[in-house]
Amino acid sequence: MLQVLNGRNSMLSAEKLDHFRREGYVVVPKVFDPDRWLTALFREYEGVLDRLAKKLFADGRISDTYEHLSFLERFIEVCAESNETNGQHFDFSLPQANISHDTPMWTGPAVFNMLRCPELLDLVEGFIGPEIYSNPVQHIRIKVPESREPRDPSTGALKMGATNWHQDNGVVTPDADETQMLTVWFPLRYAGVEHGCLQVVPRSHERGLMAHCPAGPGGLQVPERVCSREDAVALPMQPGDVLFLNKMTLHNSLSNTSNETRISFDLRYNPIGQPTGRGAFPGFIARSRQNPNSELRDADEWSRLWVEAREKLADSAYDKPFNRWSADAPVCA
Repeated sequence: MLQVLNGRNSMLSAEKLDHFRREGYVVVPKVFDPDRWLTALFREYEGVLDRLAKKLFADGRISDTYEHLSFLERFIEVCAESNETNGQHFDFSLPQANISHDTPMWTGPAVFNMLRCPELLDLVEGFIGPEIYSNPVQHIRIKVPESREPRDPSTGALKMGATNWHQDNGVVTPDADETQMLTVWFPLRYAGVEHGCLQVVPRSHERGLMAHCPAGPGGLQVPERVCSREDAVALPMQPGDVLFLNKMTLHNSLSNTSNETRISFDLRYNPIGQPTGRGAFPGFIARSRQNPNSELRDADEWSRLWVEAREKLADSAYDKPFNRWSADAPVCA
């Protein structure tokens, strides 16, 4: 169980720490300056999207590169016309299957800097202590409006859709069951109910690990008969706000019924030396008060570690499961 400590930063008040202990989550507003931290991220992602659009156009997958549009509007058009979610091109992690030497990912310096954001780590320190490891279970989530979302041509089902109800402890390997893993989630643009913000079930962390079942593109799901969602609370958030989530708290995302793209970061941190639940993926020491020289400060080295992991996984036909669940379990019937 996560041992909540006293934070060094005044924003992590006793009231918010108590809310986290009691409810299994807490939203802290205005943790970082979005203009300072997110502008560089969007600049990087604009470059990623530009290269992707030009390649899709050259391959005849789209009829226009949509260069005249803003990043998020351009992303919608590229995804809608290509009928692909394209999220892996922007992600700073690898998928759980079918990894090849050219599996796309983006491990740019602005992303690395965001993982090491001092204002963010000041608060993380209040939850897990000053020896902080950046856990590689991490993603960017880019959800276009469902009205424009790519669909499976054979079934008509959305290729992404809403994220299923799950616990973050449930989507890692069992070696991390004792890890003090903290989820850190924040939007890069306003995420309201209509955009598909996160929902949580307060105090669900008190029930421990629940059974999960494979459930299509929305990921693993805790069946409703295992845990009710009746008391779910939606969490609209502004850029700069941060949600801290207990690894046992049941949560999901709503559908994006707006006309805008929802974009967010989904990060994990744990104390140095504890298993990450993704042993094949590289994490790094983000902060160490005991040994500051052990901190990784080189964005190029971080990117190299991910490229090296991709090469090893592509070459080795990695066959270890990334989670413990099976569709054959009785609860999944």
